[in-house]
Amino acid sequence: MNRLRYIWLLLFAALPVSGGAAAMSSTLSADDIMAKAVARAESPVNHEARPDYFYTKKTVTEDLDSKGHVKERKERVYEVSVAAGLSYLKLLEMNGQSLSTAELKKQADHEAAERQKLADAKPGQKGDERENFLTADLVQRFNFTLAGEQMINGRRAYILSFDPKPGMPVKKLTDRFVNQMAGTALIDAEDFEIARAEIHLKGEVSLWGGVVGTLRHCRFTLERTRLADGSWFNSDSHGIFEGRKLLEPMLIRTHSESSNFRQASATVQ
Repeated sequence: MNRLRYIWLLLFAALPVSGGAAAMSSTLSADDIMAKAVARAESPVNHEARPDYFYTKKTVTEDLDSKGHVKERKERVYEVSVAAGLSYLKLLEMNGQSLSTAELKKQADHEAAERQKLADAKPGQKGDERENFLTADLVQRFNFTLAGEQMINGRRAYILSFDPKPGMPVKKLTDRFVNQMAGTALIDAEDFEIARAEIHLKGEVSLWGGVVGTLRHCRFTLERTRLADGSWFNSDSHGIFEGRKLLEPMLIRTHSESSNFRQASATVQ
């Protein structure tokens, strides 16, 4: 697993993201809001009714030196297909260049293997739900506070701050990160989807007692877009991650943007 993918999975495991629809109510508490969000996110109907989509995703990863100068830059362009709430990524370009024949074959083999894994997976464990990854187990690890409301993209949203509950167990690697994640989320007051999230680390995270590495600092911002049919997608994100990998210092800056959203049915001639 490459380093960006690893950090991405760890970070997104900590995001309280959801879906749903409900009327605005000033009597809702922070826990009420999250309960409605979880109920909608875990509803099978929410996945079955979701239209299939294609879109283009561009990611940029930069390795920086201690002064913030770019040492290495990697740019990738993907075509993403979303079916029944599950996302499939197809790499189209690397650093502005189309893939070679060998790279295209490797990509095709990878896609076939990933789809086979999905076919073999148990119900409820199939695929990458990068657009909707809220669960009741995740939410119960945080304390939420309702800080007010604000408008974003012309829609009303709840402002929720969140902090990890103290003393939460560590059963897997991602728990170490989740237990140190805090931030603010703007949750759409009608759909109960996150419109924006800002996340940071409250404390240092060590891997294998610091032998593998540590993550001392991170700040990550996610922007989401609501399409005309009510579908929500991650549209823009950027982050900075500072720490140590083995004996080497690590400073990584990431940026991702998605565009050209289109329903799969509209692409069929």
